[in-house]
Amino acid sequence: MKNVEAAVIGTGWCGGIRAETLSRSALCDKLHICEIRPDRLAEVKALTKPATATLDYQDIVKNDNISVVYISTTPETNHYPIARDCLRAGKNVLLEKPISLELWEADELIMLAKRGNLKFTIGYSQRFNPKVAYAKKKIADGTLGKVVSVLVSRHITRTLGTKIGKRVRLSPVVMESTHDLDFVFWLLEPAKPVRVYSQGAFGFMQPINGSHDIMFTTVTMDNGVVVMIGGGWNLPPSYPNYCSTWMEITGTDGALILDDTARDHWLNTISGGQQFPMSTMPGEQVGEVYAGGMGPETLHFLEACIRNTAVMVTPDSARAVMEAYTAADLSADRNEPIDLPLTNETIAAVADFKAKFRTGDNVAAKA
Repeated sequence: MKNVEAAVIGTGWCGGIRAETLSRSALCDKLHICEIRPDRLAEVKALTKPATATLDYQDIVKNDNISVVYISTTPETNHYPIARDCLRAGKNVLLEKPISLELWEADELIMLAKRGNLKFTIGYSQRFNPKVAYAKKKIADGTLGKVVSVLVSRHITRTLGTKIGKRVRLSPVVMESTHDLDFVFWLLEPAKPVRVYSQGAFGFMQPINGSHDIMFTTVTMDNGVVVMIGGGWNLPPSYPNYCSTWMEITGTDGALILDDTARDHWLNTISGGQQFPMSTMPGEQVGEVYAGGMGPETLHFLEACIRNTAVMVTPDSARAVMEAYTAADLSADRNEPIDLPLTNETIAAVADFKAKFRTGDNVAAKA
């Protein structure tokens, strides 16, 4: 087996998980980390004992020994330029969602990966959630018959919502429901989305970044299946990274109900109050095992690069998700359904929609 050197750019919450996972794996011969905050860089360096640690991601780009890169940077505006530079340098890339902020950026990244014959995937870790994997199995083996409907309800706390929302004005459908759009489209392959209708409600988050507290999005698939996805980030402050999810899939021959609310295990202490351990979307290390999807996802990509096998999430599927949540934002703004794929007219309308909020942000900043 060839030696593999991997790098993590951005070692915050998710990047820190990936760095620690790689540092524990025998598949990664040398780990390299990059972080713009010196204190965090020192912290992760002490945890993972990397071969190199740098404040400048160009040191990763220029290192020809590094063949696999995990990009976990924030704000999300950094995704496209850093991924572009890594792909141009001939490196295999796992990029956290979203794939980019503009469709043309996603198209360029996909083109660079294909031209360079490189592995390129997006961090949709819910495909590594055993409950979602079980749903895929029961649909594929015909247990449910012909799928009729899929419902997903996902909520996180306003503590985490505020942390995410302050980085850049992105809605809950872009930052939370994106995971559900991804795995639902995966469950229903080869069906494709043809229409999106979304409604949002304002509340706690509006003065923070101008976005909705919650969005409910209905997606019609080309085979008639109807999908309803609700995503919000306004649960009262509690266990900071708590995520509560409920899934229902109905078919002509059966139904599958999946409770992913983490209500089957909770910790209640005098000092910390009620907590729901092992309830975050990325997951967490629990002793000698990892509880959640991000640990297995990190190693899956490394294995795909070593063995030259297919990645779990293709960049084309991530682009399809991007198109769907872009349509959802426009639908909520226009109060009307949006057809997929997006037309030139709707893409232009999306640009106007984004410009409106950029102007609003600038005015707020000057006030």
